[in-house]
Amino acid sequence: MISAPGVRDVGRSRALSLPDFCAARAVLAVVLIVTLTAVVLSVARQNVVLGFWLDLARTALFLLWTGLGCAAALCLLRRPLAALPLATAIVGALAAMLAVIALVSAGVLWLGGSSLLGARATNLLLPEKPWHFFAANLGIGAIVGALALRYFYVSGEWRRNVELQARARIHALQARIRPHFLFNSMNTIAALTRSNPEKAEEAVQDLADLFRANLSEQRSSITLKEELEVARIYQRIEQLRLGERLHVIWDVTDLPMRAQVPGLLMQPLLENAIFHGIEPRPSGGIVTVSGALDGDTIGLTVRNPLPEAGGAAHPGNRIALDNIRERMELLYPGRSSVEANRVGDEYIVRLRFPHVEDPTRISSL
Repeated sequence: MISAPGVRDVGRSRALSLPDFCAARAVLAVVLIVTLTAVVLSVARQNVVLGFWLDLARTALFLLWTGLGCAAALCLLRRPLAALPLATAIVGALAAMLAVIALVSAGVLWLGGSSLLGARATNLLLPEKPWHFFAANLGIGAIVGALALRYFYVSGEWRRNVELQARARIHALQARIRPHFLFNSMNTIAALTRSNPEKAEEAVQDLADLFRANLSEQRSSITLKEELEVARIYQRIEQLRLGERLHVIWDVTDLPMRAQVPGLLMQPLLENAIFHGIEPRPSGGIVTVSGALDGDTIGLTVRNPLPEAGGAAHPGNRIALDNIRERMELLYPGRSSVEANRVGDEYIVRLRFPHVEDPTRISSL
């Protein structure tokens, strides 16, 4: 919703999403993965000197210590890493895994060079080229660790995208069936059935179209033309209730109407502008929706007047702005922005995002 005047909204950085390696299921998965990896490596090497089973036991023991050590480190660091910026968290997680690999490798070299386990055991443990063994383990660990962190990040973003889409649909449904909105709309329609049946029929159709658009689960992105039409439907319903108190100026003729945008982008912003800027003012006011194409970037602006001095302002919780910001960041990573602040006696929300007409290209930006 609309935030307090003078507060500038800044996009929140994404966090590294790691599995809970403290859970038994995750530990079991690590054990199974490293065991299968040890089998593959032993089959590929075909060590004639040690034989398959001895080579498998040696490899599995080393990988189990390494895998469980990395899991323990990530388990302990999961919360601290989640609080860090994404790049810092990735570097920290990779450094922790490499530190574990270095410690396990150093432990193997130390045991191989000692006589604690007997001559035969130390000969089996000690690599032919110790420093080559150490460097190779770190190199392989860096590659595998980077790939694993990339997988965790992508899977975490996918889960967050699903959650945000579900939250957007739930929030839209809750917003549309808010008692004051639904009751006011139905009361307006009931009054129109006596004075202007045709207007009442149009209002019922608009209300049905608005519910249908908000509950649609077919696509996560729609064309800008469709999104603006949803916002205009909402305006028509509110216009019947507020009458001459509400004026909306649409300056969007220069926008590329085929551009793909996240669903429920403009309608929540228009709702905020009316609910926070027009409804508390006895004299009403003007909401301006404008937009322009600047190169390959689309800019949209929604302006509404602030409540009059001494008037009763509606409290806001910024759910709509936060939701829009996060969904846009998921669709256009690093290439979108949502800014909201007070300028004079107006509250202004500005959106900027890439101009993309092919929905299949959005994820590759």
